[in-house]
Amino acid sequence: MAVEFVGIDPDTDRDHCPTVWADAKTQEILVQGWKPNVETQAQCEASSPANGPVPDSEAIVRIPARMIPMIREACDAIQRAQLR
Repeated sequence: MAVEFVGIDPDTDRDHCPTVWADAKTQEILVQGWKPNVETQAQCEASSPANGPVPDSEAIVRIPARMIPMIREACDAIQRAQLR
């Protein structure tokens, strides 16, 4: 199986929660997070004006800093897959 579950926000209610996966086959990290409000999205877009607005096929997601270890673990999973 290419997609590996890495972790879920430890402070979650388990119904609507940030989650991290690693896809070894495509060498990608997948994240589920909260959608930012309109003001936050505008700030993100303004901070990198060369990129323009976020396309409809993409999204900005917000995940808590307490999930950094899970993101690191997902990065490690991708690197391990590259060594195989």
